[in-house]
Amino acid sequence: MNGHILAQQVVNGLVLGSVYGLIAVGYTMVYGIIGMINFAHGDVYMIAAYLTAIVLAALTAWGLQSIPVVILLVLAFTMVVTALYGWSVERIAYRPLRASNRLAPLISAIGMSLILQNYVRLSQGARTQGTPTLLDGGVRLFDGGPDQFVQITHAQILIVVTAIVGMGLLWYLIHGTAIGRACRAVQQDRVMASLLGVDTDRVIAIVFVLGAGMAGVAGSLVTFNYGSFDFFIGFVTGIKAFTAAVLGGIGSLPGAMLGGVILGLAESIFSGFVNTDYKDVFAFALLVLVLIFRPSGLLGRPEVEKV
Repeated sequence: MNGHILAQQVVNGLVLGSVYGLIAVGYTMVYGIIGMINFAHGDVYMIAAYLTAIVLAALTAWGLQSIPVVILLVLAFTMVVTALYGWSVERIAYRPLRASNRLAPLISAIGMSLILQNYVRLSQGARTQGTPTLLDGGVRLFDGGPDQFVQITHAQILIVVTAIVGMGLLWYLIHGTAIGRACRAVQQDRVMASLLGVDTDRVIAIVFVLGAGMAGVAGSLVTFNYGSFDFFIGFVTGIKAFTAAVLGGIGSLPGAMLGGVILGLAESIFSGFVNTDYKDVFAFALLVLVLIFRPSGLLGRPEVEKV
């Protein structure tokens, strides 16, 4: 086994896993609060890719040349708009059906996913879109000559650093602020939290907003890195991120990131040394094995029935 190839696939896997982790956070937070899966979450990530391209085109037309400023403006704008999408999904697809059986919000979320997909397809076209490369170059490690080095691009560094910073800020928000305490109270017992004066509707909306904002960051970062996207990327990536959330233990923030990293590494290493065509089969087989031996996921806690 070529050590340089293995190291390169590990780097690629960490980058891919960081993206999965950022998106998986939205799934795990929503499930932790209301016990339901937001299947429109992946499409918010897809919308972020289009928003990134639109804002980049606008800033370029205005003549803004500073790449750090451009990146910050794109990330800020995308986070705000995707957060509004997350808030809208909660108000339209979840809040009116929250008191019904679990099947109704699930079907509503799938319907919202289809609406977002086709809304983007009709407004932006069905063809694959692209943006010019924003971050050129990278860093070479263990350079031993042609084909004997590990390449880390600047876009990959940006993805990993942003994922770490984003998860750190989210962890502080949940564990070190009043909003976070309210979120944890609603997660433990929504009825009791409401009786104690917590505005549960507001907390649930905040969770949707936070999750959508993180998905928006992921969508922008992937666009910076790959430069191409279409209206269907949200479905595939959303399923992968949901898998990462389940793998790490849905309802656990560290589990979401851990599951994303493990899934990204598994896909990347399998693609590099076995076969790219079957990387998804291997990833889901890994999930099945984990759930057989640890049904609650790697860092999840078994559900306790309240009586």
